[in-house]
Amino acid sequence: MAQENRNNSQVTWHNLSAEEALKVLDSSRSGLTEKEAQKRLGTFGRNELTEKAKRPAILIFLRQFASPLIYILLAAVMVEFFIIQKPTDALVILAVVLINSIIGFIQESKAEQAMEALKRLAVPQAKILRDGEVIQSPASNIVPGDVIVLEAGDKIPADARLIKAAGMSVDESILTGESVPVEKFTALIEGKATIADMENMVHLGCAVVNGSGLAIVTATGMNTEIGKITSQVQETKPPPTPLQKNVSKLGRYIAFLVLGVVSALIIIGIIKGYGVEDLFTLAIAAAVSAIPEGLPVMVTVVLALGMRRMAKKNALIRKLMAVETMGAVTVICSDKTGTLTKSEMTLRQIYLPGRTIDITGAGYHPQGEFLENEQVIDTSKDDNLLLALKISTLCNDSSLKIDGDTPSLIGDPTEGALLVAGMKAGLRQKTLQEKQPRLAELPFTSEKRYMATLHSCDNTGDNKKAMIYVKGSVDKVLEMCRTVSENGDIRELTVEKIAEFESKNLEMASQALRVMALAYVECSASPEELTHDHIDGKLTLVGLVGIIDPARPEAKRAVADCKQAGIKVVMITGDQKATAEAIAKEIGLHNGSAITGLELDNISDEELGKRIDSISVFARVEPLHKLRIVKALKSKGYVVAMTGDGVNDGPALRSADIGIAMGIKGTDVAREASDMVLTDDNFASIVAAVEEGRVMFSNIRRSVFYLLSTNIGEILLWIVSILAGVPLPVVAVQILWINLVTDGICTIPLGLEPKHSNVLKEPPRHSGKGIVYQGMFSRIVFIALFMAMGTFFIFNWELPRAGLDEARTIAFCLLCAFQWVNALNARSDQQSIFNLGIFSNRLLISGIALAILLQMLVVYAPPLQSLFYTVPIGLEAWGIIIAVAFGLLLVEEIRKRIAPQLFNKGKS
Repeated sequence: MAQENRNNSQVTWHNLSAEEALKVLDSSRSGLTEKEAQKRLGTFGRNELTEKAKRPAILIFLRQFASPLIYILLAAVMVEFFIIQKPTDALVILAVVLINSIIGFIQESKAEQAMEALKRLAVPQAKILRDGEVIQSPASNIVPGDVIVLEAGDKIPADARLIKAAGMSVDESILTGESVPVEKFTALIEGKATIADMENMVHLGCAVVNGSGLAIVTATGMNTEIGKITSQVQETKPPPTPLQKNVSKLGRYIAFLVLGVVSALIIIGIIKGYGVEDLFTLAIAAAVSAIPEGLPVMVTVVLALGMRRMAKKNALIRKLMAVETMGAVTVICSDKTGTLTKSEMTLRQIYLPGRTIDITGAGYHPQGEFLENEQVIDTSKDDNLLLALKISTLCNDSSLKIDGDTPSLIGDPTEGALLVAGMKAGLRQKTLQEKQPRLAELPFTSEKRYMATLHSCDNTGDNKKAMIYVKGSVDKVLEMCRTVSENGDIRELTVEKIAEFESKNLEMASQALRVMALAYVECSASPEELTHDHIDGKLTLVGLVGIIDPARPEAKRAVADCKQAGIKVVMITGDQKATAEAIAKEIGLHNGSAITGLELDNISDEELGKRIDSISVFARVEPLHKLRIVKALKSKGYVVAMTGDGVNDGPALRSADIGIAMGIKGTDVAREASDMVLTDDNFASIVAAVEEGRVMFSNIRRSVFYLLSTNIGEILLWIVSILAGVPLPVVAVQILWINLVTDGICTIPLGLEPKHSNVLKEPPRHSGKGIVYQGMFSRIVFIALFMAMGTFFIFNWELPRAGLDEARTIAFCLLCAFQWVNALNARSDQQSIFNLGIFSNRLLISGIALAILLQMLVVYAPPLQSLFYTVPIGLEAWGIIIAVAFGLLLVEEIRKRIAPQLFNKGKS
């Protein structure tokens, strides 16, 4: 029968009773026989996560040459080496190609470790019932139909349906993202259910926190929920980043420009009667001039330095291009727990009969005050409040340790909130336990829905009278109460009083508080064993407590910054809809509707695409829901950032334009599938990264403007020279020097230009806007024309007086000087260099100084003179060079003063 049900993924196991599940899997409570297990192992395969083959490193390296610009440069190398026979020039160009390719290889060959992280979730050993006996076996040998034994501390080895559960709770945060352990039971669940609501199921990789149980395995290996996510991670290819698209598009444009210019120059050369060698020389010089060889290196180095700046703001970038992508983000899909909230449950409100007490402070730091009608109350004089806090502290299995200023919770987060509230009132768990030792307990179970502990009233022994403290669900505790403690008096719990508590329960729940009731009963003598009969119908109700995972104080400010920056914020959580809506309202995220995972299942992708703009909260979601949400947002043209911390987030993190993992509570899977890791798990750090990304993109634009001004200026110089029928003012190797050394030294500091304004007050740039826009191209041509014509006239003026070698050296130095001056122009397209402050970018000034020093070496050092075809020049020549070069700065300064927005068209 197991073979007939090989595709067990079609069975909704949570809808079946335990006996039905055993029947479907052709198994029993004593497990499979060893013979049957071996037979199924051959049918289903090992309980392992499989991995796709990786690309060989050599293929990754060869991919770096798959660019039109590289093809052109390699063709230039071949011509220089075999036709013109200038091996030195050929080797220089080849070195440029190899350097760029090696840098690209290093970046791309940092292989994704998501699969390895997923495989680390696998459980090496598991306890299995075989032939009616418990055996320890490698988890890889588990098959559907096996009965596994689960105890506190165990990691679950496969997906399974519970057939026995005793006080069992499971940490499912790696799948659901929610930090509160889930209480488990064996009863069937009717209808559809999300993973978070499958309380009769356990899943591979999750951990048993409390209790014990037996479960029958329903899925192994790649058929488990973790396995499905593994497949999604493998199949989901990260989309190209906006910068990759822009650089690729720019590369294609430049390639067409190069081929067009080379073709035009060859035609002109033929008309002018140039020989074959001269035509090849001209073609190579034009190709080298037009191609910005320093562009890949510039982008890589600028982004790498941007990574360092982001790291200082708690954002570690794993993938280089993510630096710039952050600046293009138009929607942030954020987890609630731990990112928008503190992921530390906090007791926010206590209700005592006729009184509502609010508690300040957040998380596990025991600092805060108790407020009634906005007035601070003295807890030491409030017996009813102290009783409620004592019950919270003693009827509690968790403990809180404080190391310096850092609190550390051991146990359940909800119980941690109760402990902290007691500490705020001066109650210490250890002190109370010494005064009233625990004698017995009834642990919390999903069936009972309460916890009870028996304590002696003093230290004299078990034969004295004792107290039973109880906490649990409001409806369950209310039905077990007979009286109520009101202002120190014990009164009958009337129907009216019950209605009052029920009404308050609904009011607190509507504020997304998790509400529990507290009660006690005094025993005349300590019972030997605590049973339900000792408390049923005998309890005295003390009050209600309301607990919540509070919003981070800085999250509200960060959400407001996002709105100002034109960025949509969407909350995606596995928590309940009411809780999510309450937190959304608290942080100012209330300008859209809320939808649950089950509602999402009932609408098509097309309908989701139509509604996605109006939804700001997704609650009770599963892994595939997140993937659908990302795809729907991207279909509307959004640049999507997705945060995540669990295994369930892996596919969505890879599918988003930028995946953001949590550094503190995130799983290895989430971190390895992400582009960026937050070291403080704080939503505000995402906003800081967006700001840095916007600054970085502006700086890349500055650098590209600077590089292309040079390249187009050189091309125009060739065209004018050929049309005029004069010798080439500079040779190919000199062009390489300008493009790589002079430009390279100044390009990096431009990429580190300090921000000029509050970029978060500006709307995000349109995803279709490239690095080069219409206004920038006009400015590039304007600058290039000035440089080309200035160099052409000075070269032809010097040619008859100084000869070809000196005239070329002067033209070479003038082109370099234009770059020194243009680096200052490139800092802003609107603001004067004097308004910005000449020394406000000290690194750029240092770069210009270094470029000048190196130029002196090229002109005056004999070894370099022969390599770069230069001769020494005098002071008079330098005077002419400096005067003409600074003319470019003067013209731009006048333009910025008169028409600062002249070149703004198409900028954003």
